[in-house]
Amino acid sequence: MASLKGPGAAETFDGEPFRIPVLAPSLAYHPALAGTGLRIAIVHARWNMGIIGPLLEGAKKTLLASGVTEDNITVHTVPGSYELPFAVQRIYSASQIQAAKASSAGDGISATDLLSSSTADLKSQSATAGATRPYDAIIAMGVLIKGETMHFEYIADAVTHGLMRVQLESGVPVIFGVLTVLTEEQGLERAGLGKKGMHNHGEDWGNAAVELGSKRREWAEGRLA
Repeated sequence: MASLKGPGAAETFDGEPFRIPVLAPSLAYHPALAGTGLRIAIVHARWNMGIIGPLLEGAKKTLLASGVTEDNITVHTVPGSYELPFAVQRIYSASQIQAAKASSAGDGISATDLLSSSTADLKSQSATAGATRPYDAIIAMGVLIKGETMHFEYIADAVTHGLMRVQLESGVPVIFGVLTVLTEEQGLERAGLGKKGMHNHGEDWGNAAVELGSKRREWAEGRLA
């Protein structure tokens, strides 16, 4: 039985430890959710590019494999992770303005329609060319490595809450691709480069962007099945 100080002894089955199998997000991804027609942005910090680089490539590889075209994937950079929430917010707004300018007069969506509400009519946007549509999902990438001061904790907390606020207020999925690690080696492992040969988390973020981008369209049309 679990105690207040810890989980207690492991559960057993026929004398053997009982373990619940856990699927990685990439394995649990539903293959029917294709990325065809989706427009995805990746915004990444430039700190720790030795780790960010492989994560970026992993995400792009998964997006392309899911059917997202090269011209529908845009990459933007900011100095550090602290700048991610502001950049994600303004880049999404810029994509809305871009879509409004590209839409035909009378048939498309105006800048006022796009910017006046966080729940823009996605069905109206379907007539807009993919490369000029508002983004369907945005991946925010950064790597925070704990140092000797409280800087790590403050930045991690601010970025986490900032990105959550952006996606709730804008209505666009923001995939949390910010690693908060204790050592550089932990970051490399999560980029698929470490000594332990761990999984590249960028691939999971690409899958999440496709899934949430697809589901967002379905939900906007009232489809829940």
